[in-house]
Amino acid sequence: MSADLPRIAILTSLVFAVAAVYPRAASGQDQPPRIGPFVVDIRGTAPNFPSDELLAASRGLAVAELPGRGLGLDGGAHLYLFKWRVITLGVGAQVTFARASSPAVVQDGAETARAVTSWFTSFTPQLSFNFGTGEGWSYISGGLGTSVWSTVPDNQDPLPGDQERLKTLNYGGGARWFAKPHLAFTFDVRFHQIDPGSPQGELPGSPRTTMLIIGAGVSVK
Repeated sequence: MSADLPRIAILTSLVFAVAAVYPRAASGQDQPPRIGPFVVDIRGTAPNFPSDELLAASRGLAVAELPGRGLGLDGGAHLYLFKWRVITLGVGAQVTFARASSPAVVQDGAETARAVTSWFTSFTPQLSFNFGTGEGWSYISGGLGTSVWSTVPDNQDPLPGDQERLKTLNYGGGARWFAKPHLAFTFDVRFHQIDPGSPQGELPGSPRTTMLIIGAGVSVK
């Protein structure tokens, strides 16, 4: 499945590119505005925190205790430098916050699974390739940054691994549609490929993991 993730990101971005470019070409509008010169995004997100045995073992947890889907927020700012044929090159950065929690499970008066909370934060410089016009455009973007991913049972102190800053490859695509000259709806599909963590005493390090985060919100230019 992990080998297919880059293909999913590329295919998703291409769909957005066609959706954003084709209506503009068909309308016959003369000299539509160019992309940019800058944009600021704010999106609510639905992160999908992975659950597997290696990840659970790195935190001394059972797989059933790991949180799954959660909620989050990301924001970004991008500057558009120049246009070459149908591609506008942009540079910027994105910051991501995500949280998920699982409840405690009690059977016959005994706790069989602990309540656990996961937090994920990342910061990533990005390079983007943008397609369309200033009235609406799609993009493919990516960059290498860092993230911190903590997974801790409630009422327990975090392990050192929960505070470790890990290299993270951030890539994906999305689109922006401007209903007003300076305000747009934005949709984004993003993958965070997180490097393995360091072993913590008798616990193994966390595995290389890819987290999917889908977001929607507003863009201002």
